[in-house]
Amino acid sequence: MATQTFELFCIGNPLLDMQARNGEKLLEKYDLKANDAILAEEKHANIYDEIVRDYAITYVAGGASQNAARGAAYVLPPNSVVYVGCVGDDELADQLRAANEREGLHERYLVKKGAKTGACAVVLTNHDRSLVTTLRAAEMFEKSHLSSPAVAPLVAAAKVFYVEGFFLTHGTESVLEVSKKASEASKVFVLNLSAPFIPQFFGTQLASVLPYCDIVIGNETEAEAYATKAGLPNPKDLAATAKYIATQPKANSRPRIVIFTHGAESTVLVSSENPDSAKIFKVTPVPHDEIVDTNGAGDAFAGGFLGAYVVGKSIDECVEVGHKLGAMSVRLVGPQYKQPKVQIL
Repeated sequence: MATQTFELFCIGNPLLDMQARNGEKLLEKYDLKANDAILAEEKHANIYDEIVRDYAITYVAGGASQNAARGAAYVLPPNSVVYVGCVGDDELADQLRAANEREGLHERYLVKKGAKTGACAVVLTNHDRSLVTTLRAAEMFEKSHLSSPAVAPLVAAAKVFYVEGFFLTHGTESVLEVSKKASEASKVFVLNLSAPFIPQFFGTQLASVLPYCDIVIGNETEAEAYATKAGLPNPKDLAATAKYIATQPKANSRPRIVIFTHGAESTVLVSSENPDSAKIFKVTPVPHDEIVDTNGAGDAFAGGFLGAYVVGKSIDECVEVGHKLGAMSVRLVGPQYKQPKVQIL
């Protein structure tokens, strides 16, 4: 029997998002910023029990790459997207599987017996969200899973690969394995910076993967963190930072594209083919009273972009599809997409 294959192959940290509204007290108690993403420290250990005990929780299948993969699956035909990550053998993993099945995303999880599936406390205040992640099983991913009988044929057959920056905190070896293969086979490798702390504290890992990246996606805070770490003169200049990243050394001759979103502000795109000419894409703002939750909006943008890219749309069209899916996401709780499906492409 032939092995099922998928055009888009995504890797990341599978997490069950635990979303709580009106979390101002949690921000103060746990020393959190209103619009940030961090890995949990010892002082955050109790937030997961507290958020379930004291707040009305919405559970969403999460993890940045899984969010984007679900978004791509939303806009693409069935059986187009597969997602790989590590989970425990617990109820949280079962919830993730069920959510993915509902949304048409195929998964090939590595399951760690006795481990707990990763979780993310999502503290919502007004339209801001603070993410506190405990990776648990997610950081137990093994590179050998990529060469397993269930996964190796999928890596060989995929045309586009997508990885979240968060995965670089523990899985750089696996990212390099996939990105090098993609580069050598003239396939497209896409990396999302994911959070400011990735360029701040995992710059070495990021630099090791960058030569194999054909497309880099981030937002304004991640761009500023990258620029500050790199010592660029104006860290808030998105076009300048995009140009800097686009023109860094590359392992192959294909151009590199860098895209920075900025919420309701314009999206900036720079290609190494013409690095002095940034393209600016205006965003149609979602009316304030229609915004429910901005959590995962960037992942939704990435999912829409990837879906359009896989079917051969122009880069400009890919950005616009990303904007459409992002606008859909902020109107719903969590990184979710309207059901029944709406035609996006």
